[in-house]
Amino acid sequence: MKKLGDLVYLYDTTLRDGTQGEGVSLTVEDKLKITAKLDELGVHYIEGGWPGSNPKDLEYFQRVKELSLKQAKISAFGSTRRPEIVVEDDMNIKAFLEADTPVVTIFGKSWDFHVTKALNTTLEENINMIRESVQFLKAQEREVVYDAEHFFDGYKANPGYALATLKAASKAGADWIVLCDTNGGALPNEIEKVLERLQEEIDTPLGIHVHNDGELAVANSLAAVEAGARQVQGTINGFGERCGNANICSLLPNLQLKMGMRCLSSESLKRLTEVSRYVSEIANMTPLNSQPFVGSSAFTHKGGIHVSAIIKDPATYEHMDPGIVGNSRRVLVSELAGSSNIRYKAQELGLDLMKDVESTRRLSSEIKEMEYRGYQFEGADASLELLLRRGLGQYEEFFILESLKIFIEKQPANGGGIESINSEAMIKLRVGDQVMHTAAEGDGPVNALDNALKKALEQFYPYIQEMHLVDYKVRVLDGKDGTSAKVRVLIESADASETWSTVGVSENIIEASWQALTDSMNYFLLRRSKCNS
Repeated sequence: MKKLGDLVYLYDTTLRDGTQGEGVSLTVEDKLKITAKLDELGVHYIEGGWPGSNPKDLEYFQRVKELSLKQAKISAFGSTRRPEIVVEDDMNIKAFLEADTPVVTIFGKSWDFHVTKALNTTLEENINMIRESVQFLKAQEREVVYDAEHFFDGYKANPGYALATLKAASKAGADWIVLCDTNGGALPNEIEKVLERLQEEIDTPLGIHVHNDGELAVANSLAAVEAGARQVQGTINGFGERCGNANICSLLPNLQLKMGMRCLSSESLKRLTEVSRYVSEIANMTPLNSQPFVGSSAFTHKGGIHVSAIIKDPATYEHMDPGIVGNSRRVLVSELAGSSNIRYKAQELGLDLMKDVESTRRLSSEIKEMEYRGYQFEGADASLELLLRRGLGQYEEFFILESLKIFIEKQPANGGGIESINSEAMIKLRVGDQVMHTAAEGDGPVNALDNALKKALEQFYPYIQEMHLVDYKVRVLDGKDGTSAKVRVLIESADASETWSTVGVSENIIEASWQALTDSMNYFLLRRSKCNS
């Protein structure tokens, strides 16, 4: 095999294989945005889709030419010619030409079981299909990546035939031969042994494309590179059919930082977390917090002993500097927290606790007691900041509740219409030496409460209307108590520049909502007052 040194080429198939994942759907505009972002990251190949399968991908290939890409080569994906069809007359092959990409990725069968059952043709005809398709596309002056579908299963079943399919593609002029673990069932040692054997049989550079059905896609890809593969295919965040594809967000730092292979520049690697979250946002998929390297929990510490150690040296509980991949360290405060967690969090907020040991201990005990009662501060940083500031006497309330009433009126349907439930909140607040008494309606009691609060406060803080509620979650903490059970309310709020979360706990859902809602508004007012000071 031709030696390519320690350079590993990244081949991203998020736009094609990634969209086969459940819940993943991208418009043409989405695909173009992700293409530009992947190019900025430094990905070598971007597989845009299958031009012969749908109008969306055809439009993508037409419009992607308008992008001024710095590095990435765009590839179109499709199959070899069909059985008993002249190659230049095959619709899939014609679609490659219409897409007009510099790279084409063509897949063929390497498992004899698939040839006879799925394609319903002979083993000899399958070899012809591979050879003629690659030859034709090379004659069109395209870079050809040959994906050997189900290669590892095929090699187990009939190694001689599986190898013959690769040799057909190699002799026909393929630029890359990519070995696919399509069903995702191979083990790293199996991958490595097969790659080592192929080094002696195939001159064409080898690549790897694996699925994650055994939770080994990244491990299998790394094993393939260790054995000589120099193209790695995967998707951002591991999106893909069934259990997904090899996750580039884990592959890349492991290749570059752990194995010493060259993929991207150090500056590009710092954008990895940003790209991961960008793709999740575009795909409307919730990011996995526990995702290695780029997840929000990847460098998060909760246990007091851990936090005490990382304050002295982060290497005590971190395998690398999170900044290398553009992530950041986080410390949570919970019932597992010690004084170290409190000090670390206070330091983040610019509060000096180093000389106030007693306050630190008192706050730590208070937080543990509150968590015992059902509060959860690891998901409510804004409430935690207010708690710390109040405990240190470094906070002045923006408003004080004097009274609150909520009315709920259910009106029966008239003339076969829909019955309605109206909510109204009456609120009396004190701001300084002034009292504001107002009322507002809403779609429900919490919405009415939100509207009434803002209506009262906007007389003193006009910018309060800039914030809005993004998410509202209620969790019953002890179901055996039935309707009298204690509940925890988590509220997520946002303005134009930031999102923050607050928490409230009570046997009364309105009271729990009030706690979380007023914390949210107080946090917003605190931020604005600091900006204006």
